[in-house]
Amino acid sequence: MLSSDDRVVIVGAGLAGGNVAARLREEGFAGRVLLLGDEPGIPFGRPPLSKTYLRGEGTLDGWYVKPADWWDAHGVERRTGVVVDVDVDAREVVLADGARVAWDRLVWCAGGRPRALPIPGAELSGVHLLRRVADCDAIKCAVRPGVRVVVVGMGFIGSEVAASLRQLGASVTVVMRDAVALERVLGADVGGVMGAIHREHGVEVLPSSGVVRLEGDGVVQRAVTDGGVALQCDLVVIGAGIIPNVELLQGTSVALDNGVLVDAQCRSSVATVSAAGDCANQLHPLFGRVRVEHYNNAEKMGRYVARSLLGDDAPYDYLHTFWSDQYEHSLEYVGHATQWDDVAIRGSLEERRFLAFYLQRGVVLAIAGLNRGGDPELDEDGELYALKPLVAAQAVVPREVLTDEAVDAHALASRFAAGVTP
Repeated sequence: MLSSDDRVVIVGAGLAGGNVAARLREEGFAGRVLLLGDEPGIPFGRPPLSKTYLRGEGTLDGWYVKPADWWDAHGVERRTGVVVDVDVDAREVVLADGARVAWDRLVWCAGGRPRALPIPGAELSGVHLLRRVADCDAIKCAVRPGVRVVVVGMGFIGSEVAASLRQLGASVTVVMRDAVALERVLGADVGGVMGAIHREHGVEVLPSSGVVRLEGDGVVQRAVTDGGVALQCDLVVIGAGIIPNVELLQGTSVALDNGVLVDAQCRSSVATVSAAGDCANQLHPLFGRVRVEHYNNAEKMGRYVARSLLGDDAPYDYLHTFWSDQYEHSLEYVGHATQWDDVAIRGSLEERRFLAFYLQRGVVLAIAGLNRGGDPELDEDGELYALKPLVAAQAVVPREVLTDEAVDAHALASRFAAGVTP
């Protein structure tokens, strides 16, 4: 537990790191709090970079962890500088300018970086990754009606970028390894619905394909697939996932495996080091070991870690909700499922208004809602919110009950998840 003269150093000044710092002050911690980031500006949430901000429909106001003047007023030090080394034994981090910063507790919130394509031509101008405000601004400057864009990957970033660029009037072709959009998260049936929505909005989708090289004279002009298709383009946006930023901890006593390995309290193998956000691979009390890259988790995990540092020993057992807005459609999701043996649908895939229950041997692991999920965080009347206790209880529910529209969602949850609250 922290004492009032302890020094907390947070590496990573994004959403998770910003929430650690803010919650420490809100909980009354009076010691030193230092946020180290390699991106200018104050901590903020990144969802609008693939949606409203990318489309020029709004600013980042409302996405900041705290307003610009809050940090100094509450004694949170912010320093922009690249961390180049970590000395766990000496409890110091080393910055690119040679400065050494000592800590009593270190919180690793370094997030991740976009996965680049290791292919010829990836260095050409006009090839973009999307993670930072500057990345988004560069794409915005290049997009105009009629510009030809190839989006590589159709996970959530690729899907949202494709939708936003089509809404801006660009001609968009998506090349993806999976057979359907978002297949690894949503499965073939629900992913097929999402892909069909994109096609109806004019996106050309090339499934089960990859880009093997990019061509052009200094500027990208073609993306060539592994099937030999040459796609003429003015812009390429790569959405191939992220790599957790943990390389600086390699060779230290901090255990790593697809991120920083942390326990249910988000503590690493080193007593003085915790982690939160995209780079934290947590032993979740319900889902087992998971590393989650969504906004909601970064925000809540950051807040949790602050409370943990201050002595709260309850496990971080957040149910993991996220959302994605694509065109006029809203997708909500609660739970965490990487494999399942059945998907039960309540509603209509054809009408694009349904709940999808992801089951393993009858256990409800996760629920996705398209255009009828409600807000699992705020809307107590929404069906998805009402059904969250099924996930929390790892409830076993007969398939015919899940799919029966005549069974009220609140009644269903009460019956099969008695005693579990959302």
